Amino acid sequence: MRDSRAEHGQDDEGSILILTLGYAVLALVAILICVAATSLYLSQKRLDALADAAALAAADGFEVTVVDGAPLATLTDAAVRRQAELMVAEVGRDAVLLSAETPDGVSARVTVAGTWHPPVVTLFVPDGVALEATATSRTALR
Repeated sequence: MRDSRAEHGQDDEGSILILTLGYAVLALVAILICVAATSLYLSQKRLDALADAAALAAADGFEVTVVDGAPLATLTDAAVRRQAELMVAEVGRDAVLLSAETPDGVSARVTVAGTWHPPVVTLFVPDGVALEATATSRTALR
């Protein structure tokens, strides 16, 4: 018995190669997107950690004053900014300090920003994403 497809020129030879190449391209795209998403997540976490560290350092920049015979630790905007700037300059790599202030005299609120760039440039991921993180820390002495 002869194969009628071979007689009419309908050979399926090579069609599996096209499917394999297509799936390989899809797998590669999925891997690149996962790598970019993981890199973005880690960059945001690093920026969050920097904001936490800067807020903690800024909260330790208090001034001790004596009010009615009792010591009182108070924060000023200038002291908070100075301490946060030192921390961001030391640890921050390419991050910048957007704001550092004390809303109530006992807390330090710090906002830092940075830009994420994908580790592998692809057509499916943006070239850069602006990131921002804010953290608040209170003084240990109150």
